[in-house]
Amino acid sequence: MHEDQQFLETVVKSLVDHPDSVKIDRTVDEMGVLLTLDVHAEDMGKIIGRSGNTAKAIRTLLRVVGMKHDARVNLKINEPEGGRVMTADTTEETMDDNAGAEVSAEPKDLDQAIDDLKI
Repeated sequence: MHEDQQFLETVVKSLVDHPDSVKIDRTVDEMGVLLTLDVHAEDMGKIIGRSGNTAKAIRTLLRVVGMKHDARVNLKINEPEGGRVMTADTTEETMDDNAGAEVSAEPKDLDQAIDDLKI
């Protein structure tokens, strides 16, 4: 197993609850190395992280590992089967949650925003 693939496997397996479901494919072409990651559906959030920060950090570390070997390393994270899909039902639920929110084109100043937060 290549060093970049071994590194990714070690990092990902330490983050997830289902390490046996981790699968990494490695392909090399003229663009460099592409590591394709598959994880259990329940572990996607752990790999992506809040606002994608965990995935971003893993990609940065992989680039560093790649630079050590004069290779460009990229990571693709596959959406697992049964992953979250935005359907009409979930879209409506999201819209219903925001139904009471006041939408204003005018930005609020700090005092107005604090007043809005008071219950």
